[in-house]
Amino acid sequence: MTRVFDLVVVAAYLAFMAGLGLWFSRRQTSTENYFVAKRSVPSWAMGMSMLATMVSSVTFVAYPGSSYAKDWSLLVPGFLLLALLPIIGKVIIPFYREEVGMSAYEYFQRRFGRPARVYAAVAFSLAHFSKMGFVLYLMALTIASMTGWDIVTVICAVAVVMVFYTVIGGIEAVVWSDVVQGFVMWIGIAVALGYLLFLPPGGPGAVFALASENGKFAMGSTDFDFTRPTIPVAILYGLFWYGQRYVADQTMVQRYLLAKSDRGAMKGVAMGALLCLPVWAFFMLIGTCVWSFFRLTGDRIPSTIQKADQMFPYFLSAHLPPGVMGLLLAALTGAAMTMLASDLNTLAMVLVEDFYRSARPKSSDKTRLRVARLIVIVVGLLNVVTAIILVQTKGSALSMWFAVSAIASGGLAGLFFLAFLSRRATRNSAWVGIACSSVFTVWAVLTKGASPLVNLAPWNYPGDDLTIGAAGNIILFVTGLAASLLARPTEAGDKGTVWHWLAARQSSIQKGSNA
Repeated sequence: MTRVFDLVVVAAYLAFMAGLGLWFSRRQTSTENYFVAKRSVPSWAMGMSMLATMVSSVTFVAYPGSSYAKDWSLLVPGFLLLALLPIIGKVIIPFYREEVGMSAYEYFQRRFGRPARVYAAVAFSLAHFSKMGFVLYLMALTIASMTGWDIVTVICAVAVVMVFYTVIGGIEAVVWSDVVQGFVMWIGIAVALGYLLFLPPGGPGAVFALASENGKFAMGSTDFDFTRPTIPVAILYGLFWYGQRYVADQTMVQRYLLAKSDRGAMKGVAMGALLCLPVWAFFMLIGTCVWSFFRLTGDRIPSTIQKADQMFPYFLSAHLPPGVMGLLLAALTGAAMTMLASDLNTLAMVLVEDFYRSARPKSSDKTRLRVARLIVIVVGLLNVVTAIILVQTKGSALSMWFAVSAIASGGLAGLFFLAFLSRRATRNSAWVGIACSSVFTVWAVLTKGASPLVNLAPWNYPGDDLTIGAAGNIILFVTGLAASLLARPTEAGDKGTVWHWLAARQSSIQKGSNA
């Protein structure tokens, strides 16, 4: 009976999200509106949307679980996002806003031809589709473990609402649901920390003192050991992970295009990045406080709780009153929906702009809009099927699934920087880089870890898992650059590079001043 209050709160939240879709549905009359909102989104709303894009339901579990089990080392890669902000704001954002219509992968075609655009679009689509079913599954699994609700019912209910408001409301419904989710998440964080800090004997002082005495606020080892997750490994991972997200990921490029101006886009990106770090830090703090809570209170942990990732959800279900826990469940549900809705809209954009439009160049905008909506529905249903399969297999298919997606989606940052920085890079040198990176990634993903999918000992990949993506991008860039230096330079090689773009901007500024 007590869970009825939680169900009412979650149901009200889902109904509100569906209402947002209805509110914006009347404006979705073109693909320009459906995908980029006619570049009219306020910068602060775009910033909140960037935050929601970077924070998913996985964050609600992984970050508290990591700090509960170890320390705050998972926070280290996030600092690299702040380090990259100046380059993103001054170069990447204005470049994309000037050079592409909707899809980031138009640029790859301009530099390296149609096959490169197809490669980049397929790599992006596989990477994002592979995570969507897992996010939906993990969200439902966490909620079911906290409430006892049927996991398949949770999957279907959340997916129906999420697909509904994405289909009818387009990117505007996605962005404004992100804004709502941002406020709900902050309230949820405050509520959870309030209970964790003031319920234990001794209050916040005792919680922080116990955690500090046991090194729970440490950031990890500073050793230059790339076989385990040390701080140097985390820095390398963060540099390439956020580099790839912000320079070659259509989800982010789409956000750049939403703003009214370059300045507005820069403000939105900066706001989103500056909000991400404290959110991640608060979730790390939650995990640390959960660790202190159970040691200070002496509460018995059930034998069914076997993993650190289960501790925060267990605390919520055991110690928060009905209704209040419903707020946290709504925040968890919303985090999953906002990320999935964003991916659905972006995948529809990629499939329409990078594939359907090329196959049917004479198709009308109204037809492309109908196709986009159909894609959202189909991909949404496929993710429901994927999540239910994961329920039936208890996640046993995840390792192979992630291996395939990692192999298929690697190297986009390396490809972008090869195109962006090298005057001599050609389509042939790009494909040399792609081939070398793909071979490396196949070997590394299949032979990594203590229990590799393929054991080639002593020729297994020796590095930590977090180094694979960085190494794949470096290999693509270096081998592609080497191949370009061995080839005969072409006049067209300079077009589309940062050097060509900067020269064009400077020329435009001079003409404006002379006029």
